[in-house]
This record gives sequence, structure tokens and C-alpha cells, in this order.
Amino acid sequence: MKTISNPILKGFNPDPSIIRVADDYYIATSTFEWFPGVQIHHSKDLVNWTLLTHPLSKTSQLDMKGVPDSCGVWAPCLTHVDGVFYLVYTNVKNFNGDWKDTPNYVVTATNINGPWSEPNIR
Repeated sequence: MKTISNPILKGFNPDPSIIRVADDYYIATSTFEWFPGVQIHHSKDLVNWTLLTHPLSKTSQLDMKGVPDSCGVWAPCLTHVDGVFYLVYTNVKNFNGDWKDTPNYVVTATNINGPWSEPNIR
């Protein structure tokens, strides 16, 4: 029997969103102000993980101009329905004061490695 350690992804991999598609596991994690945005890792056994892709690899998908430290992509949500992967993410522009500037976007792909669509704002 394999022992699974916690956390299953070592290092800086905040806000994990994990899904299972058939025999594959995928985790999407936040990248904050670093580009390209969102990391997606893959595993077959929840023990061994490989970084697969950064789905937000074009500035049209993630415009980070003027984004201050600790802003950018927070808490992506990865889902899979009827053969389509959906990635919902927030590009935090500002979190100071009473009002936050946090537009939400959705991109899709039929293959986890892409290509990923242009975003739809939500």
C-alpha cells in the first residue's frame, strides 16, 4: 500500500483545485502576479505529479499590466463536463480599501494541454 504525504504537491502551489477525469487527476493552482498564469499538474496515483501546462499563456487571456504584488490570479477552479475542461479564475487588480477590483473569467479546452480559449468575463 502506498503512503500519500501531505501536501501532495510540494513547494509553492497555493489554492489547489483538484479533479478526476477517468484515471487521471489534475490540480490547478494560483500563480498570483507571475506569468504565464495557473499551473496544472497531472497524476495517475495522487503520489507522483508532473507539471503539464500553464493554460493562461497569452496576454489576451491574462493581462497583468499594472497588477501589484500579491494580486493577479487567485484561486482558480478547474472542472470537467462532457469532454470540456473549464477553468474559472480571478485576476485581482487591487485588494486595498473597501472595494476590490476582481474580475472573473472562464476559459475552456477539450484537451487539458490546450489550446485554451479566449476568456469570457463573468
